[in-house]
Amino acid sequence: MNRKENNRTETESRKRAGMPKYIIPVLLGVFDYLAVSLAYFVALWLRFDFVFSKISQEYWIIFSRSILVYAAVTVLVFWAFRLYRLLLRYIGLREIVKVFGLSLLLSIVYAVAIRLILGRMPVSYYFGGALIQAALLTGIRLSVRLVDHWNKRRAQMQAEQNRVMLIGAGDAGQMILRDIMANPSTHDTVVCFIDDDPNKQKRLLEGVPIVGGREDILSAVEKYRIDKIYLAIPSATAEQKRDILSICSETACELKQLPGMYQLISGQISVSAMKDVAVEDLLGRDPIRPDLSGVYAFINGKTVMVTGGGGSIGSELCRQIAAHGPKQLIIFDVYENSAYDIQQELKERFPQLDLVVLIGSVRDSRKIFKVFDEYRPQVAYHAAAHKHVPLMETSPCEAIKNNVIGTYKTAYAAMVHGCERFVLISTDKAVNPTNVMGASKRLCEMIIQSFDAKIKAGKASEIPQLFTHEGCENADKDGTGRVFRNIRTEFVAVRFGNVLGSNGSVIPLFKKQIEHGGPVTVTHPDVIRYFMTIPEAVSLVMLAGTYAKGGEIFVLDMGSPVKIDTLARNLIKQAGLKPDVDIKIKYTGLRPGEKLYEEKLMDAEGLQKTENELIHIGKPIAFDQDLLFANLATLMSAAYANDDRIRDLLIGMVPTYHPAKAGAQALKVLGATAEPEPDEMHAAG
Repeated sequence: MNRKENNRTETESRKRAGMPKYIIPVLLGVFDYLAVSLAYFVALWLRFDFVFSKISQEYWIIFSRSILVYAAVTVLVFWAFRLYRLLLRYIGLREIVKVFGLSLLLSIVYAVAIRLILGRMPVSYYFGGALIQAALLTGIRLSVRLVDHWNKRRAQMQAEQNRVMLIGAGDAGQMILRDIMANPSTHDTVVCFIDDDPNKQKRLLEGVPIVGGREDILSAVEKYRIDKIYLAIPSATAEQKRDILSICSETACELKQLPGMYQLISGQISVSAMKDVAVEDLLGRDPIRPDLSGVYAFINGKTVMVTGGGGSIGSELCRQIAAHGPKQLIIFDVYENSAYDIQQELKERFPQLDLVVLIGSVRDSRKIFKVFDEYRPQVAYHAAAHKHVPLMETSPCEAIKNNVIGTYKTAYAAMVHGCERFVLISTDKAVNPTNVMGASKRLCEMIIQSFDAKIKAGKASEIPQLFTHEGCENADKDGTGRVFRNIRTEFVAVRFGNVLGSNGSVIPLFKKQIEHGGPVTVTHPDVIRYFMTIPEAVSLVMLAGTYAKGGEIFVLDMGSPVKIDTLARNLIKQAGLKPDVDIKIKYTGLRPGEKLYEEKLMDAEGLQKTENELIHIGKPIAFDQDLLFANLATLMSAAYANDDRIRDLLIGMVPTYHPAKAGAQALKVLGATAEPEPDEMHAAG
């Protein structure tokens, strides 16, 4: 800011304060007059050890005759040099040097004049007076600027400072507190602690009060005007975190938490280590973190194919596979936009990766045969599928074409082209399905179990090939059956629940509805779902490729299910709003094919443990495989004919599929009396 702008700013400030422009210069002139007089009086007094009686009459006379005139001359000289026009709040070194130098020059003139006109004074009077005068005249000007700077800084700090509540008065909480105190740049101030330990409550930690337990969070937020809440309990279980964060989400405060015990053990406890509270933190279970070293060793150096590679699960599979040294990665997807996106991402992140991106449909057996024949993938992850429950209810034949027939053709191509592992992405909706999508995925599971059983029995040639372009992609072209010899493909399925953040997930839908001011649409207050994160789902899928012995259905222990209504309310609270007040919740009723709850295993399936205690294997349920193969041809014909009787055929092939009983069964199990409501969209690929 230049001097003209400073003058204008100062003038505007005085106008706003109702102060005439000459007031400050006059007051400063009066101060200078008094300061000069006081400076030489103190110098004379000091010379005689602060005892008035020791000062001779001669010195008093010279002082009294000269000082008032000298003080007036000083003020007039300062005025002439325009030193009373300086803006004190912006005064700089140049102006201070000018005041100091002029003060010393006037002191010398004063000393010479006294000696020539009035007589002799003590030498200390001249030196002491000159120094005290210079100090007072420059000091007042500097002090105005310093006070103004301090006031601005204090106001700025008060405006920017965030009032923080720390939950957890243990080692981690203390370390976070010290980090905040040592780093003013965080603009945080810890004003209170919350801890459930009664021995800590009503005491001080580093001078900060521990005001109570979790039941006191809401009242403390209001009392201490809290802006941020930091959860610093790295040892807390997922359920404990969920309960505490659920209370915190009732407030409008910003929430952050420490990721876990690793930061405490490694000494990485700091404000920068805090992370935002994500929706999955409210689910109430610990994340799955399996040891994937064996998975990556299995993938390294192999040609890997991912169908549906542009989808939520498929793209994450591609990322993790690409990071661990495959010989070649083949992405196969019918949707070009998503395939292009993951292609560009992987090319940038892994420039050395041998990446092939192909557009095509798993329904097209000629295309899928050509891909397997040309690239010979050793591991195939089959994530391509239609997954939206209500849409598949209105287009059931498309679910059969894409999910069932697409899986069959892809599995058959993998089998006859030397693929070592084929991993099917399935869903918990395949358990006692009440919708076409779930029934189609159950059929997919039955298909890969049948393939695996036939191969193990040495009867791969008995697996019929389904043709939509008959003869064009016949695996046994020479009629010798040679292609079916020495087949070793292992087929497995991976079953999991709803995926947080996936395409079609209910959470992005809820967030969008909240951004638009509501209402948030929930199908029924009692609807419950199992949830998992995309990395968890991908970890399970990849583990299935290494644990596989053939024919298994891998199941993740996803902990307790979550009410969709509770999830919606937590999202509203996280946005700093109140459910049913700021954002309305509207119950719309179960859509076609949806049920209130999801199951992970059918009653007839048992569970076996794996190396990971949270991953289990469901034993295959016995069914007539030859009858299944025979009926699949009929089902395919009906699907391509868009036959309205497709559901009847599904019921005959999937004994656990009961579309007409969905609502009644769910209400009976949960003891509900109201009409049923929606299902979370399952997005596996």
